[in-house]
Amino acid sequence: MQELIDGLLLYHGSYCEVKQPDLLEGAKYKDFGQGFYITSSKKQAENFIRASVKKAALSGKINTLQRYGFVSTFQFAFKDKLNVLTYPKADRDWLHCVVGHRKRNSFPEIVKKMKQYDIIVGKIANDDTNATIAAYMASVYGKIGTRSADEMCISLLLPERLQDQFCFRTNKALKNISFVGSEKVWL
Repeated sequence: MQELIDGLLLYHGSYCEVKQPDLLEGAKYKDFGQGFYITSSKKQAENFIRASVKKAALSGKINTLQRYGFVSTFQFAFKDKLNVLTYPKADRDWLHCVVGHRKRNSFPEIVKKMKQYDIIVGKIANDDTNATIAAYMASVYGKIGTRSADEMCISLLLPERLQDQFCFRTNKALKNISFVGSEKVWL
């Protein structure tokens, strides 16, 4: 797991260049809640572009013929005292946080607790893992929140292969990243 340190380069894949992140643009029901999501993996950011372009085209934000997106690069530097929560591995606590944000009323006490954090760091539940998490939320592995269902889901996620994600949840957190530049990526 990449540690949040001064000078760290972080990447955001999107249908457009993002110079000034806007917290209101982020979807509410993502892994760590509404926020600006970036990763230390440029490849992961590039992989996200296809889904971003598709969603933007379906919602009418862009022309349906657009076949490119952008990886915007940011540099992190601690400028403020931030309340950061890190999930160093994809474990039971991480899973409950992700599911709590994705499925309303599944783990409300966890979602409420997460409101205190400026940044949440952890593994990313990406397109390769969505089916497994959806099955968990549908109680395919047993009742969600039980140890047996949790262990089954986590084992199927192959957590050692998951990349990281950093969710900047507050404007205070966003003040600690600076736009470096962007790169156009063709699909």
